[in-house]
Amino acid sequence: MREGVGGGLLRQPRAVWATAFAACVAFMGIGLVDPILPTIARGLRASAWEVELLFTTYIAVMAGAMFVTGAIATRYGARRTMLAGLLVVVVFASLSGLSNSITMLAAVRGGWGFGNALFTATALSIIVGAASGGLGNAITLYEAALGLGVSCGPLLGAALGSMSWRYPFFGTATLMAIAFVFTSTVVRDTGPPEQRRSAADTFRALRHPALFALALGGLLYAFGFFIVLAYTPLLLRMSPRDLGLIFACWGVLVAVFSVLVAPWLRARLGPMAVVLAVLVLLTADLLLMALAARPLVIAGVIVSGALLGINNALFTSLAMEVSPFTRSIASAGYNLLRWAGAAVAPVLAGVLAEHLSPRSPFLLAAVAVAASALFLLMRRQRVVEGLRSRPEAA
Repeated sequence: MREGVGGGLLRQPRAVWATAFAACVAFMGIGLVDPILPTIARGLRASAWEVELLFTTYIAVMAGAMFVTGAIATRYGARRTMLAGLLVVVVFASLSGLSNSITMLAAVRGGWGFGNALFTATALSIIVGAASGGLGNAITLYEAALGLGVSCGPLLGAALGSMSWRYPFFGTATLMAIAFVFTSTVVRDTGPPEQRRSAADTFRALRHPALFALALGGLLYAFGFFIVLAYTPLLLRMSPRDLGLIFACWGVLVAVFSVLVAPWLRARLGPMAVVLAVLVLLTADLLLMALAARPLVIAGVIVSGALLGINNALFTSLAMEVSPFTRSIASAGYNLLRWAGAAVAPVLAGVLAEHLSPRSPFLLAAVAVAASALFLLMRRQRVVEGLRSRPEAA
């Protein structure tokens, strides 16, 4: 029985594997700069909050672009939108490696974020439309690509960044160019085209009670996620190699727990019970990182990968399931709020570290994640009702 399930998951069309590969490379860009943040800060003479702009501009532009990506995808097709996103990333990743100031680097990272928004708004939709085995297999493959990309990003950043902080950006641009060629030859639009939507539909989607609850809970959760991902390297002040190994272990746990453990827990306990329990555990882990000695901070970072992997998978699947909107519009609305929380976290962490204390960002992250748990507990019934009543999206 298990063999059949595994075989079903792995027997996918080439278009699914091509898109998954592109997703893996795209998500490398998030963790890529982690091991080289201290090196970039020294090389460009940037303060903590300035170097954190590399995350904030990237994610802020990605979040703002979600306002239009759903409409673009339904107007021009998922395939063309995804390929445009890949091409934009190639251009701006290359420009990142050519930057000569922290201001220029932060600005071109914003362009990179726009390309990633075009890609992420459509990649999951393409995988869902083309994958065999239904929505569950599609989400599993997407989250596996995300986890693999997040875990490989720090390794790539450490390996190339030990020679120069510019090389990881050129390496990512090269991989993205390969992904562009690969996907352009094997990916085709799948299924009937989605009904055309306007940018305003993204905000209309957020008026749906269940989707709004998940999006706002995801905003607070993503705040904690990106405090761990973006700020910890500056706190630890370790070599690119050591930081790369730490975040590679973290990323492996993100991948394993999103692909294998999250579906198992969901089937046995129900999605909302698991989400709430993990948020409580993540709050405790963040408090540990705020108060404990350095070795326990490292352990807390690695352990958080397991917790984040579970909730990444569950938040994503629930957002796709609780409303009657198309996949592109539901994904855009959810990601608009989720990435807004992620955008604020890095630069705020840098400011707090400079003006309060180096551990204060973890305390704020713990408060945000606890608030997410409390809010979703209060809105739990809305989400359950959304899961029960969801018709097929138009």
